[in-house]
Amino acid sequence: MLRAMTTPNSPHAHIIGIAGIGMSATAILLRQQGYSVSGSDEGFYPPASVILPAHGITITSPHAAANIPPQPSLIVIGKHAKLTADNPEVAAATAISQASGIPMKSYPEVLASLTQHRHNIVVAGSYGKSTTTSLLACALRHSQVDCGYFIGALPKSLGIHASLGTAAPFVMEGDEYPSSNTDPTSKFLHYSPQAVVLTSAAHDHVNIFPTQTDYEKPFQNLLATIPANGLLVACLDEPHAAQLAKTATCQVVTYSLNNPQADYHATNLHYAEVSRFTLIAHGQNLGEFTTTQLGAHNVQNMVGAAALLLEQNLLTPDQIRAAFAAFQGVVRRMDKLTTTSSVPAYEGFGSSRDKARSAIDAMQLHFPTRRLVAVFEPHTFSWRNRETISWYNDVFHGVAHVFLYPPPGHGATTHSQLSQPEIAAAIQASGTPVQQLTAMPDDDLATIMAALKPDDVLLLLTSGDIGGMMSQLIARLEETFGPA
Repeated sequence: MLRAMTTPNSPHAHIIGIAGIGMSATAILLRQQGYSVSGSDEGFYPPASVILPAHGITITSPHAAANIPPQPSLIVIGKHAKLTADNPEVAAATAISQASGIPMKSYPEVLASLTQHRHNIVVAGSYGKSTTTSLLACALRHSQVDCGYFIGALPKSLGIHASLGTAAPFVMEGDEYPSSNTDPTSKFLHYSPQAVVLTSAAHDHVNIFPTQTDYEKPFQNLLATIPANGLLVACLDEPHAAQLAKTATCQVVTYSLNNPQADYHATNLHYAEVSRFTLIAHGQNLGEFTTTQLGAHNVQNMVGAAALLLEQNLLTPDQIRAAFAAFQGVVRRMDKLTTTSSVPAYEGFGSSRDKARSAIDAMQLHFPTRRLVAVFEPHTFSWRNRETISWYNDVFHGVAHVFLYPPPGHGATTHSQLSQPEIAAAIQASGTPVQQLTAMPDDDLATIMAALKPDDVLLLLTSGDIGGMMSQLIARLEETFGPA
């Protein structure tokens, strides 16, 4: 697929809620397709605030009817852009669409249209999908296969989270969340995959899917969309994914970290600054692979990515070996934030219990002799919902001390929200000491720094920004503790 250049007569797309990771990725794809693109949001932050202007995309804040350009060809409205009653720009866009017939779509609908003639590979799951999608895209690009890709995070090796590419494969992160405020269809059900990697299906997004059965339903529907000659690569380590795989009517291949019953698994695991493992495929030893990424979960993701690439005959084992060794990881996924501090700090994308636990496991695996301290922000609905308070029963096992940031207030009236003291009590009851932060940056920074010791290791767990103090905390670490 050729990437068209915009001209004065190019179609124009306007995107309401453009700052989100998926919306900004869609904007980039539309730009590469030949659209001129503008967009708005209530606020802008990296990566959108940096990447979008670099691609010639005009961004405006806050939402206002005047942001909509004259005669747009397409209007895209994000899930987090409020409905017409609360957002004058959405109200104006709706009126324009109804009066003129200009299409108004969600980003999954746009992505489906852009990829309708591609070999779509969808990575789905409650955790591991951003990294696994990045591994697939990076491996193909590293091997000079100009695949398209769409990722809900920023892969360091690629520098951008979406590209149309020119080769047939299009690798996309598939999200089970509803497509828009008017379309409850899970996003990934728009994507018509020829192949799916299912990493997990552990209960998440309890505000949308109250029960495990509710949560699994869209995944069942996704597997039903795979054609009979398609492929499902499913993780045998996660029980819900393994069970769902039994419902597929296409070819099914399983993978695991180290379960020899899986079609693909690792052996001879050795964790270090450069970790090593041997990859076994259908009983055949494919040799040693290496990675600089932390944790067993990243090896598991690599085994799954390798299974897809080999089963689809997209790359050779040697190409995959070289690509995995070069893989630089994903921003916010076990991302090392310090450079000279003897107290290293890493960020784990702690949007769910399983993601937080995998980050903690990785820290314990790579720093077994150090005291592990966590700064935790219960940012997502699931972390601050009374129905999932059981997550705190064991999630922080092995952590020496937790600093608990207050849960955010957005959406608090839409569900049964836990208070900060209730969350603190649940963590304390699990046997992990906890200290409540105040959302006063100077006080909180002083509290954290006073508790740290020179041989500690620090894990920042959040899908938010901990009140914007992360960069200040890292600066204090670099100033206070000498080089490692």
